[in-house]
Amino acid sequence: MKNVLAVILGGGRGTRLYPLTKFRAKPAVPIGGKFRLIDIPISNCLHWNIRKIMVLTQFNTASLHRHISQSYRFDGFSDGFLQILAAQQTIEDSNWYQGTADAVRKNIHYIKHQKVEHVVVLSGDQLYRINLLDFMNYHKEKKADITIAVKPVLREQAGDFGILQINDHLRIVKFVEKPKTNALLDELFTPNTYLDIKENNLNYIASMGIYIFKKDVLIDLLEHNVKEDFGREVIPDALAERQVFAYVFNDYWEDIGTIKAFFEANLDFANPIPHFDFYNENTPIFTRKRFLPGSKIEHCDVHYSLISDGSIIEGSKLSNTIIGTRSLIRANTYLERVVMMGADFYESLEEKAENTQRGRCHVGVGQNCIIRNAILDKNVRIGDQVRLLNEKGLMNFSHDRYSIVDGITVIPKDMEIPDGFVI
Repeated sequence: MKNVLAVILGGGRGTRLYPLTKFRAKPAVPIGGKFRLIDIPISNCLHWNIRKIMVLTQFNTASLHRHISQSYRFDGFSDGFLQILAAQQTIEDSNWYQGTADAVRKNIHYIKHQKVEHVVVLSGDQLYRINLLDFMNYHKEKKADITIAVKPVLREQAGDFGILQINDHLRIVKFVEKPKTNALLDELFTPNTYLDIKENNLNYIASMGIYIFKKDVLIDLLEHNVKEDFGREVIPDALAERQVFAYVFNDYWEDIGTIKAFFEANLDFANPIPHFDFYNENTPIFTRKRFLPGSKIEHCDVHYSLISDGSIIEGSKLSNTIIGTRSLIRANTYLERVVMMGADFYESLEEKAENTQRGRCHVGVGQNCIIRNAILDKNVRIGDQVRLLNEKGLMNFSHDRYSIVDGITVIPKDMEIPDGFVI
């Protein structure tokens, strides 16, 4: 694996995750109480001894860069590195990244100078564990130019993915981005015998957006055309002349592309047997060391919830809720199906006194509140007797203080919700 370079794509605008991406890049969005999305692909690399990692960034990068620099440092006796490559204007090109392939092309100079044979391209906003060593060995056994990690999906899901057609040797013969027509879906049908899948109806092969390229092939593909996206353009064009194979992945994988997907994936972490297990000691997910104290839980009723370090919860009830680091929840409050991301700081006594003088709410959630089906971003200030219930049953709505997306109430980062506020 010393001959492998990992390139993590972290530059997307993340419009479907707005307002969580209002002040941060999509891979910097907090997840699971104490992690960030970017921790997933970096941890996957480190577990399989990939120590040469580049992260390509573009939008709202400050918090992402800060998290990476504070979390991942290689020792001086290793040739490994974790390098951030932000979009930049050059003499040759003054444009921003126009797609996944274009982002890699604009950094091809750095890739060329790495003494590696293979490049693995990972997404910065997906939730999964993948055995990259097994993936690489498969790529080599097939003598592939390109290998794509794929996951079988149902026919009704196929329209949301890039769908592949393969032969019985798992070589890819066709690639269609988000097929919609019945005729096209019929053509892309894959027999169960090709994949040795026992589950019924998983007859469509979806690209996970995870690729392995021979380094020379990647350079040749990107330097000799102006195509912008791997899935829509570069890989379909390469099928005729290159050996492109599918690597079948049958474990949990979730593309955290929407508020609903993000919300449901987080709530699942608190289930007795979650789909994605942060308690796996063999392949833990790494993140920033914060040196926080344990959480204090005082006279609370807690059901199927996850509470992160440094939190203080007073006389409240939590149900199906994720509590992030440094969360403060005051007495007689009820949270149900809530993702609370916590805070970046504790307020001092002087700061709390100043809040009182200014009529400002403290960081955290106040007393006598009821909050249901909501995401509370970092550093929010929720006053007393607040009811965030979406009583009108709105599916999508925008307000100065909050958004409702797919029926989920989202309070943006640093927002204040005054005493007695009702949704």
